[in-house]
Amino acid sequence: MTALLCAEGLQAFYGDAQALFGVDFELHAGELLAIIGANGAGKSTFLKCLTGLVRAPRVAIRFKGEAIGGLPPGEIVRRGLAMVPEGRRLFASLSVEENLLMGAASGRAGPWNLKRLYEMFPILAQKRREPGMALSGGQQQMVALGRALMSNPEVLLCDELSLGLAPIVIREIYAAMPRITSEGMTVVIVEQDVGMAQQVSQRVYCLQEGRVSLTGRSRDLTREQISQAYFGLETHAEAAP
Repeated sequence: MTALLCAEGLQAFYGDAQALFGVDFELHAGELLAIIGANGAGKSTFLKCLTGLVRAPRVAIRFKGEAIGGLPPGEIVRRGLAMVPEGRRLFASLSVEENLLMGAASGRAGPWNLKRLYEMFPILAQKRREPGMALSGGQQQMVALGRALMSNPEVLLCDELSLGLAPIVIREIYAAMPRITSEGMTVVIVEQDVGMAQQVSQRVYCLQEGRVSLTGRSRDLTREQISQAYFGLETHAEAAP
């Protein structure tokens, strides 16, 4: 099966410091895939490479067969990749609705619009005129997710959706995933909650110190395999793809 999005031998640097070491990655159309790993493992850096926020060699990343490494972030969004960034990063001077409309700036056609978002997250409709930064953390995460969906991407990249949120809010946000994927959208989530990552995904990649330490079907990976890969306790393992 041809990958929709892939990375091959991907390396990334912050100045002289290397953050990713030869990462190989494949994402297939319609998947919900999870990336797990401890703090500093390279998860966010990897997503930033995919979206042009961290420079990558052109041929190291391919989307629909075309090399996109190092393209400007705006061009990557127009091609069909959008990210929900860690920490939400809303526009402080804009209302909820204005933040959501920023996601539509790419001009991509698709099913996601304000009406559908407000049906999925009714609280945002109630607070649409309020400043985005005046909302609770969970509501801000809904805005960040909605802003990415408004660009109608083919691939949605979610960086730490549950970070700093109460369990009830996390459940509400993840409960929206089946609706998001029901029309064939492909999703990648970066998640530190391993149990949640396995529960919602079909496949898992684990990063450890900038390298892929484990990959396999979510339902097949054992706690022992994940612990070894997550913390680097033993030699890196690999499960059946």
